[in-house]
Amino acid sequence: MDEKFLIKLEGSDKLKEKQNLFSQPTEPIKVSKETTIGELMERYQKGGFQGRALGECAGVFESMLKDKERPTIMLGVSGSMIAAGMRQVFVDLIEHGMVDVLVSTGAVIGQDHYQVLGGRHYMGDPQLDDRKLRDLYIDRLYDTLMCEEKYWEADQYVSDFCEQFQGQTLSSRQFLEALGREKAVHDPNSILGACVRNNVPIFVPALNDSSIGIGITQHYHLMRKKGVQPVTISGIQDNYELTQIVAQSEATSAIYVGGGVPKNYINDSVVMTYIFHRDTGGHKYAIQLTMTGPQDGGLSGSTLSEATSWGKVSKKATHRMAYVEASLGLPMLLGYALHKDAAKGRNRVQYEWDGDLLVSLQ
Repeated sequence: MDEKFLIKLEGSDKLKEKQNLFSQPTEPIKVSKETTIGELMERYQKGGFQGRALGECAGVFESMLKDKERPTIMLGVSGSMIAAGMRQVFVDLIEHGMVDVLVSTGAVIGQDHYQVLGGRHYMGDPQLDDRKLRDLYIDRLYDTLMCEEKYWEADQYVSDFCEQFQGQTLSSRQFLEALGREKAVHDPNSILGACVRNNVPIFVPALNDSSIGIGITQHYHLMRKKGVQPVTISGIQDNYELTQIVAQSEATSAIYVGGGVPKNYINDSVVMTYIFHRDTGGHKYAIQLTMTGPQDGGLSGSTLSEATSWGKVSKKATHRMAYVEASLGLPMLLGYALHKDAAKGRNRVQYEWDGDLLVSLQ
């Protein structure tokens, strides 16, 4: 080759910089019939693209579970995860002590409660004729199906349940804990039940945007017709209660499945701790699985690094995002944590509430 085309870096700072960048080669992903999920995730960490990103998310998850400071882990969940088959994954995360607070969209908890009452999700096809489905009272979520008549029954159940709280103002945490103690607590496969059994508070700041919200709205209408004050679910009380959890925690960590309201709600609770004269510095660890990019300025795809500028994620935080659909990535994270026995010896948070006041968190 002509010498003029050769780049001579010997003895220069550029050579050292190049050597530093070439310090860690990628390694082929080896898979055999004996390969476990945990081993595969470890091998992903030495690969590239979203495989490496997911593997690194798993590593951050392990770190937050094993951290001796024991950060309070807050799980934010959006999307129709129950229809996608993720119900048991969330239950296992809770039962294995990997989640201390659950913040969800109404869809997730509404779908869970629908199954508590006997409803099911069925395998369908995105190409089905939705006009025919409408005639059959079948609701479609991409490639899954559910019975609208069963949802009507679930809505009616919630409406009837609300009557015991006439005139009261409750947070979504208080309301869902009471709802969970009715039937869900006896269902070993219920997210709502797992939270009640393990004293994990659930917050659904957009509860009215769900099947449960429809039931509460029916209750509201019936009480208005009777001239009786209906129950009120206070989103501001939700803010107040969750922010107390953050303010009283030694440290916090966040896991975001998707984005939306739960992600911002958890992040804003960090910002709001100033009302208790506390600056937490932001989450110590954070991971997110999302399919949304940051280019439109929306919250679901906004980076965890961006959240640092708001004080929501610590400047010293360990955080990682993977652009992976959650029904693929979330079971892998759970499998890795179980493989590493990452939650071994991790005691549960003990909450003592007096109405909307968090008396103690231990």
